[in-house]
Amino acid sequence: MLHIKCFTFNPFQENTYLLYDEEGTATLIDPGCYTEEEKRELEAFIGEKGLQVTQLLNTHCHIDHVLGNAWAMDRFQISLQIHALEVPVLKSVEVYAPNYGFQDYVPSTASSFLIEGQEIQVGKEKLRCIFVPGHAPGHLVFHHEASKRCIAGDALFRGSIGRTDLPGGNHALLLEKIKSQLFVLPEETLIFPGHGAETSIGYEKKNNPFVGLKAQS
Repeated sequence: MLHIKCFTFNPFQENTYLLYDEEGTATLIDPGCYTEEEKRELEAFIGEKGLQVTQLLNTHCHIDHVLGNAWAMDRFQISLQIHALEVPVLKSVEVYAPNYGFQDYVPSTASSFLIEGQEIQVGKEKLRCIFVPGHAPGHLVFHHEASKRCIAGDALFRGSIGRTDLPGGNHALLLEKIKSQLFVLPEETLIFPGHGAETSIGYEKKNNPFVGLKAQS
């Protein structure tokens, strides 16, 4: 069984996810923790559950999703995995972070790269990488087929989609990829987004004003 714990961090109210199996092997996704208090909150949960964090993944590398990368890599002695197209996105964060008030941002570097369709082990559980660019050029969604759940980053939200006006964004591509990559999943599949509340594929197919039936009416 795969457990999913969500933490909401930093001024962008970003959802950081910790996934772990029955034996306590854990994967950290999009650590947005920046303040010492936020880091302690994440550490405390890991300690209480007796988890061993073995890997770090980014759905994409916009600032709000990577603020805790360097800290997590050092604290848990883990390496970072991203899609190769996110390398310049991650690199650019160190340039603009001070403009957003993150004066103490510490850069991070990926050691390996994920590709579309790749399977990732979380202990005894498996995630599959789904490539959903548009919000960011190398955006990935991590799908746990066994429980019909997705860590979706900023691709799809409840009643919305990721913004596409940032460098590397592509509105038409994002719409197409949501339809071809996510809307083909079972309607009961739960979406755990990078911001805000959970949703489902079925709900978004019917109600999303950008890509659902409402967008076609």
